Amino acid sequence: MSWAPLLEASPVIQLHAFAALAALAIGIVQFAAPKGTLPHRSVGWLWVLLMAVVAGSSFWIHTIRTFGPFSLIHLLSILTLIVLPTLVLKARRHQVGMHRHLARNLFIGALVIAGIFTLLPGRIMHEVVFGRSAVEAKPG
Repeated sequence: MSWAPLLEASPVIQLHAFAALAALAIGIVQFAAPKGTLPHRSVGWLWVLLMAVVAGSSFWIHTIRTFGPFSLIHLLSILTLIVLPTLVLKARRHQVGMHRHLARNLFIGALVIAGIFTLLPGRIMHEVVFGRSAVEAKPG
């Protein structure tokens, strides 16, 4: 494992990836920690902010192009930006079941499943986790 491919990437990709990794770690803590407490709410706000950064920064990443400069993953970013305020609203209205449902689905869909796709060959996170292939590592 080497962080070099990510550290060599553009600043927006670095921001996107590090925010996603932080949101993934915080999300795991949130699911394991007691709910409804001040720490849960405080860390929850941080998670929402990180998820907004992940979704928002994706609009400046165009490595996969399906529709002009955008791809299907950008639809997930739009969905994330719609779900985040709904998730907060449900918590504020004490609609715990719906809040839990939205948080779990957003975590699984936007972080876990989307994150797995970043591990495909040719992607930066694949290089971070598995290293560069012999062809990619050759100079010139």
